[in-house]
Amino acid sequence: MGVCLHEDLERVLISEEELAQRVSELGAEISRDYAGKELVIVGVLKGSFVFMADLMRRITVPCTADFLAVSSYAMGAQTTGDVKVIKDLDMPVENRHVLIIEDILDSGVTLSYIMNLMAGKKIASVRLCALLDKPERRRMPVTPNYRGFSIPDEFVVGYGLDYAERFRYLPYVAVISKKAIR
Repeated sequence: MGVCLHEDLERVLISEEELAQRVSELGAEISRDYAGKELVIVGVLKGSFVFMADLMRRITVPCTADFLAVSSYAMGAQTTGDVKVIKDLDMPVENRHVLIIEDILDSGVTLSYIMNLMAGKKIASVRLCALLDKPERRRMPVTPNYRGFSIPDEFVVGYGLDYAERFRYLPYVAVISKKAIR
């Protein structure tokens, strides 16, 4: 049985099954890399929360969770380039191993800002895990340590990703039609 798509969506890019498989693989890889260490997982709100929840359940090393909220998009589809922190971390991370969880890495502007912000917190180590990567859109030199999927330069929604706060609930990643983007 096929997936019934909303009229604003063109096609499913990554299925629910593909997401589950890759998240399990990432969890195993992260667990191996952090064996014997405690990890602080920092989700970048709002888009990362679905991916982060699924990923945490696949990580076997002790870990805690915190969230960071930044904005560079306002309500549109293009980054403004002006990054501001809306919510900083609640817990201290000094001398701890931090893994930043992001839904999508495209221009790199936001994640470059976040990585610089983390460097100022005197942490033991920081790595980046991005569910989706659009390397052809990169404006800043940011490379994820852990990558779920490399995708083409299309606007995607679902599995936590949104357009104007819509479509986060979808269990898959889909391409939104150009006519739906205002």
